[in-house]
Amino acid sequence: MPPPSLLSYSEVLAETDESRHLLLGNGFSISCRPNVFTYGRLFDRADFGNLARVREAFDVLGTKNFEALIRALRSFAMLASVYAPGAPEANAKAAGDADALREVLVGAVANSHPDRPHDIVSAEYLRCREFIRGYKSINTLNYDLLLYWALMQDNLGDDKISCDDGFRKPAGDPMADYVSWDPDNSKTPTVRYLHGALHLFDTGKEMKKFTWVNTQVPLIKQIRAALNQDFYPVFVSEGTSDEKVERIRHNDYLCKMYRSFTEIKGALVVFGHSLDASDDHIFQDRIGRHGKTSQLYVSLHGDPTSEANQGIIRRATALSNLRRGKWQLNVKYFDADSASVWKKSESLSIPDQTNVSVQ
Repeated sequence: MPPPSLLSYSEVLAETDESRHLLLGNGFSISCRPNVFTYGRLFDRADFGNLARVREAFDVLGTKNFEALIRALRSFAMLASVYAPGAPEANAKAAGDADALREVLVGAVANSHPDRPHDIVSAEYLRCREFIRGYKSINTLNYDLLLYWALMQDNLGDDKISCDDGFRKPAGDPMADYVSWDPDNSKTPTVRYLHGALHLFDTGKEMKKFTWVNTQVPLIKQIRAALNQDFYPVFVSEGTSDEKVERIRHNDYLCKMYRSFTEIKGALVVFGHSLDASDDHIFQDRIGRHGKTSQLYVSLHGDPTSEANQGIIRRATALSNLRRGKWQLNVKYFDADSASVWKKSESLSIPDQTNVSVQ
């Protein structure tokens, strides 16, 4: 497949207006802290405890990708009755290990995450805020707090970023030390955590979001305390796209975000995602078959002719082929590095200190 012509990020902005939307993948977080957010780094920090069998399974598959192993375990659980009929416990073991591995992943992200916002310097926040400013909505498939922290840094002297994720103080309890989500709070959210996040918890009665401003306790400290009590954040990390959809449909907040994402129109900029099949419920379904966006800009990191980028191009082309008639989709590509999402800009003459007010 011949390499496409690559736009710069500034050209993407020039071609679009403020009705554009942003979709973030793990490349957004990796570009900030590659020593934290790649699967290899998470694997190295994971606590497998009594899950020696799971740890060995990673070696057998030759991967450090949590979702790939979860997917493999789910598949084996379904096939065990055929290929291991004499070992009925094999199905239960594989399914149980897949569930346990999800919790290991949550813990690995939380325990390796930067502790406080000021672990990221002001120049990085200013550059990131410049990148995410000017979008009608910001949508993320990431679990970490980096986007939330960047949105909340309103004390750096730059323009405020208007954002609404639909979380408010719970009705009838203005003194609550958390905020909760209600579908009536925000008819059109401008920030969507499409796969959940570390600071979002489903209590069974309501969807809570941990905040620093209401407790003066750093978010990561609150999250780790919850994990120690076996309370887990809303985290869509199932192995296959179908399994992710099933989990989404069982949570009112995630289901609402999933549906409303389909309604976005105009241009959609995708940064830091490979368009992998495990997220087909987003790309094939929400963008391809049922989406209303007319322009899709996809970031490519490095050589456009590399095997990884050629795979992205093939998958993006397939998305455009799903569109016929009224909502045709025009796909273009841009150089991920040209966005300089967290890197210091030479034009920024600012110190490396932050007076952070959001934890």
